[in-house]
Amino acid sequence: MTIELIKENEIEETCQMIKSACERSSFAQFYPRKYIDSGANCDIIRGRAQRMHFYVLKDENKIVGCGGIGPYWDRDDEAWIFTVAVAPEYQGRGLGRLIIDTLEKDAYAKRSKRIEIHAAMSAIPFYRKLGYSHKNGDLTYSDGHFDLEKYL
Repeated sequence: MTIELIKENEIEETCQMIKSACERSSFAQFYPRKYIDSGANCDIIRGRAQRMHFYVLKDENKIVGCGGIGPYWDRDDEAWIFTVAVAPEYQGRGLGRLIIDTLEKDAYAKRSKRIEIHAAMSAIPFYRKLGYSHKNGDLTYSDGHFDLEKYL
């Protein structure tokens, strides 16, 4: 497996993988349709990849996971992790942890004192194992996700 910054010619395949991950995973019921559609929208992924750091995880040449990180509302001391997904047939192998570890070692994370992530209800136990907690201690649900944070 390799993990590297996404290339322009990998965006379409990545979008298809994200859509599959959201629709076919064990937590598909927790993702509102608009969340799936925006998360798998190639124009959105392309824009994020141009402005922030967006990684793809590959098994040989097949994209099996992804995740991105960038500034939280243009702040230099906070970061935001977004669009973390692993293909359904690759879930349960520690690849989500590998993606998060990569993102937490990225330059955006290294300059930050806090990282925020938006998560589906079923992903909360995964992020809590990695040291994330509910933002401001609140179990706040908005726009199809919960806000979690980690202080570095």
